[in-house]
Amino acid sequence: MEKTETLAADDAGVARAAHLLAGGRLVAFPTETVYGLGGDARQDATVARIFAAKGRPRFNPLIVHLPSVAAAEAVAVFDDRARAVAAAFWPGPLTLVLPLRPEAGISPLVTAGLPTVAIRVPAHPVARALLTAFGGPVAAPSANPSGKVSPTRAAHVLAGLSGRIAAVVDGGPSAVGVESTILGLAGAARLLRPGGVPAEALEALLGQALPAGGDEARPNAPGQLASHYAPGAMVRLNARAAETGEILVGYGPVKGDLTLSADGDLVEAAANLFHILREADALAGPQGRIAFAPVPDTGLGRAITDRLRRAAAPR
Repeated sequence: MEKTETLAADDAGVARAAHLLAGGRLVAFPTETVYGLGGDARQDATVARIFAAKGRPRFNPLIVHLPSVAAAEAVAVFDDRARAVAAAFWPGPLTLVLPLRPEAGISPLVTAGLPTVAIRVPAHPVARALLTAFGGPVAAPSANPSGKVSPTRAAHVLAGLSGRIAAVVDGGPSAVGVESTILGLAGAARLLRPGGVPAEALEALLGQALPAGGDEARPNAPGQLASHYAPGAMVRLNARAAETGEILVGYGPVKGDLTLSADGDLVEAAANLFHILREADALAGPQGRIAFAPVPDTGLGRAITDRLRRAAAPR
């Protein structure tokens, strides 16, 4: 066990976090999607500590976070499609899976030994300041025990990882609240994970429909495992009313013990999702059940329903 520092999201806190990263330590930090658990993506031992802290399957790749498109192009091979998408959506909640530049020095543990790499330029000002101060690629999955509910506040990080990591930078609640969309562009364009950028926006830019891709047995990007984001309680979907012993999470006209958005606002629902899931899990208890009202499977709702289906999957 190590003492986990809580750092302020100011110049001193960012400098301390960058110093810890440079020393091979693990630091959780805020992004606009969820909090990430960062480590130097070039150091095998550091990346191994990310897996150990999370209890994460070694075959599940990590996203490399970078401060700019120029830094991203030093890690991955971009074509015209990738440059157009990056220009439109970076910085922001979008991850691209592209061919890895072998000379980039990325640890093979980050890519799970694959010839591709998942990369992102986040929009959160604290994340950008930290990446710039560190000056290198940072591998950063969500800062929670593997398979459990993703963290959107520093307190969520500490609840799951205190004593396992060096520090967390407290930048307040995440604004988007679901992880980044993952777009595969190493070959034919594929939607590998719905997320903070609606698939419809990517399809409009690329001028094509995006087939779903990914392999739950051999993921080529994060977030593809069938059971993921799981609370302790069992989860039931598309509920219009609670059954005996259930905690009902409402949406729009379906009222519940808790609600993702009483107004049926998908942006609000996405931002609330993981925080509400944690609250419902605490109310239900380890032997309890949680029921979720239907959420439209369009736009950000597609990302919300994807996370809920994985939370409800058999474990």
